[in-house]
Amino acid sequence: MNQVQDQHHMRRYVLSMAIVALTLAACEAPSGPAGAAVMASRASSQAGTNGARDRLVNMMDACDSATFAVGTGDPAGCTRKHGVRFDQFIAELQRTGVAGAWHNAPPEMTARVGETLVAVNRGGEIHTFTKVAHFGGGIVPALNQLSGNPVPAPECLNLAPSEFIPPGAADRDDTISAPGTTLYECCIHPWMRTVVHATS
Repeated sequence: MNQVQDQHHMRRYVLSMAIVALTLAACEAPSGPAGAAVMASRASSQAGTNGARDRLVNMMDACDSATFAVGTGDPAGCTRKHGVRFDQFIAELQRTGVAGAWHNAPPEMTARVGETLVAVNRGGEIHTFTKVAHFGGGIVPALNQLSGNPVPAPECLNLAPSEFIPPGAADRDDTISAPGTTLYECCIHPWMRTVVHATS
């Protein structure tokens, strides 16, 4: 998928999530227990790391393409054939503020100065791996509200097209330059977070 297609799909996804938010506000969605939500990670990836100087972060999700296409109005928004249905995804967010299958692994890690963080999208949706000063919401208002992150992280409001990582792709532009703690989140699914503690 090229950058123009990625931007088009992202705009459609954001618009469709806004429609979902309006729908949820207009009528209460079912809040009963969802089925098992967490899918196992894929064993292989098209994107890899480059040896001992890389630290891997896996961006995971378990979207079901058929129901997400209907729920979001974007037939190309999810590339997985089976997974968590869109209604289960929304119900879990309403209940817990997170959708467990949508997560970064690991959520917390230690890295050394000079190592490069490689964020690999092993899910079926587009994600970002964005460095933020403080965790906050992202660019999809409905997901911000459902996850309890109503105020977007400022860094999420200034994303370059290259920051949207399609399924199977990787982001490897963050090399640890100094000791300290750095926060990363997905600016689409803002509960997907990783805290990196850097040492010399």
